[in-house]
Amino acid sequence: MNHDKSHDVHQTFTLNDDPVSTLDVGTRVYVRNRFLGDWSTGFEVAEVLIDGYRIRRLSDGQVFPDVFTFDDVRMERRQQPLREIARSYRDRRQ
Repeated sequence: MNHDKSHDVHQTFTLNDDPVSTLDVGTRVYVRNRFLGDWSTGFEVAEVLIDGYRIRRLSDGQVFPDVFTFDDVRMERRQQPLREIARSYRDRRQ
């Protein structure tokens, strides 16, 4: 199933008039781990601010008080699991 996500991204202009793509509230996202630099899943945009996002953890609905910069958040893109390999890391069926 191909779902067009173009409606999830908008452009915002910063104070120096540079365009920044922003995501809608409710968009599922990856968040960059500030300590390790890798990307974590299981989050969504809770609020869009002028300098970044407030993020909600999906597991418990907790909204983090920190503002995550636009560079530390990206839209989650689901990949099709490898259906021929049950329980593979790409096949999350139980």
